[in-house]
Amino acid sequence: MTHQEHLLPLLVVEDDAAIRELLEEELQDAGYTTLGVPSAEEAIALLSHTTVSLVITDVRLPGMTGIQLLQQLRQAGSELGIIVITAFGTIDQAVEALKLGADDFLTKPLDLDAIREAVFRVLERQRLAVSHDSEISHFHGIVGKSQVMQVLFHDASRLAKSDAPILILGESGTGKELLARAIHQESPRNDQPFVPINCASIPADLMESEFFGHVKGAFTGASEARKGLFQSAQGGSLFLDEIGEMPINLQAKLLRALQEKTVRPVGGEREEPVDVRIIAATHRNLEKEIEQGNFRSDLFYRLETFSLRIPPLRERGTDIEHLVFALIDKHAEAQGKQIEQIEPEALNSLLNYAYPGNVRELENAIMRCVTLSEDGSLSYKDLPERLREQSTIETGTPLVPSVSGELLAGGQLPVPPPIRWPSLEEVEKRYINKVLEATGGNKRRTAEVLGIARRTLYRRLEDNEE
Repeated sequence: MTHQEHLLPLLVVEDDAAIRELLEEELQDAGYTTLGVPSAEEAIALLSHTTVSLVITDVRLPGMTGIQLLQQLRQAGSELGIIVITAFGTIDQAVEALKLGADDFLTKPLDLDAIREAVFRVLERQRLAVSHDSEISHFHGIVGKSQVMQVLFHDASRLAKSDAPILILGESGTGKELLARAIHQESPRNDQPFVPINCASIPADLMESEFFGHVKGAFTGASEARKGLFQSAQGGSLFLDEIGEMPINLQAKLLRALQEKTVRPVGGEREEPVDVRIIAATHRNLEKEIEQGNFRSDLFYRLETFSLRIPPLRERGTDIEHLVFALIDKHAEAQGKQIEQIEPEALNSLLNYAYPGNVRELENAIMRCVTLSEDGSLSYKDLPERLREQSTIETGTPLVPSVSGELLAGGQLPVPPPIRWPSLEEVEKRYINKVLEATGGNKRRTAEVLGIARRTLYRRLEDNEE
């Protein structure tokens, strides 16, 4: 998007006429149209009937301050880009402005180059956010644009409408609890409790009491009656994570609860009715567990009637690109940071690692990078060591073949020498194309990621086409 494509004007709020005129002239020279007013009150009046793309406001204004203008616009739900101008040295004001929702701040004396860069950065960030939201498919917070995830979302939405038990299958870290929560939110029970429990975390001797509750005096230490998980989830959904870890004697009682819709507390004499939707999950192969005598076949068939499989990250194609940027946004916002760029080597490593730990491993890697980031950039050196060790330019294809005879990713030995080393031009072409693909074809962002000027990127792309 060029500056000329921003058809909506920028609003400059500055009481010093000379500075206001200078700002407007500078922005007009950069290709924008502008409007200027000397006070926050006039800005609010103008915004009531005029649409603008961005507001640049000084803090010190007659009457209402720029901070108060910012606060009023955000409280009214405005998503306008807002840049605040503060006097040199008043960092506290800048921090306050950012906390209240300013997109950027500038300090006086004004640097005209910095003004143009700040305006471009805020408008570009807004444009990317809009395209990001419109392109990426979400299912109650789960990101997935690939065909396999679209099918999963469709099936999960359909099954959510029933009360039948659901079994979620998938490797560790694929997001089984997230999907269970999404199913609950999509169901008619969404205003009732969602109670998650990891079956592997409960000691075997306490499991029956944990699930079904107990009456006073049922066993040593039972000084008072206690509700179990079924009673706590009454009317809602009970999520049994890692159900393959449940002792086989308790599996029979779980099956009875599913069939009879009643539970009997430990030490109790009466059955208590329960209305609970069971969502179970496991990373184990339950059919093998049945063969080994670790899981009841009748419970398996009861649960398996409606099963959903979450694919591992390696089967989700370009979803990883969307996940990388979505998770950067998520953790940057959670930590109050602004991440403006990602080093090419870091992006390359994140996009091409095998992720045996799936989405959880990817998220942990990004959270680490965002936490360690000090300059608004995600750095290669801050990635976990295992990602750096297996960094490749294309999945399963090392940028430079390993001299030791081991691939940097994929876990297989290469064909023995002789090795044809790629030329510098080939490596550069593959690298540029990979980053271009990761940014969705956005050449401006690609140039930023690569750390080169846009005109240089265009020249390299033209050379590659010849």
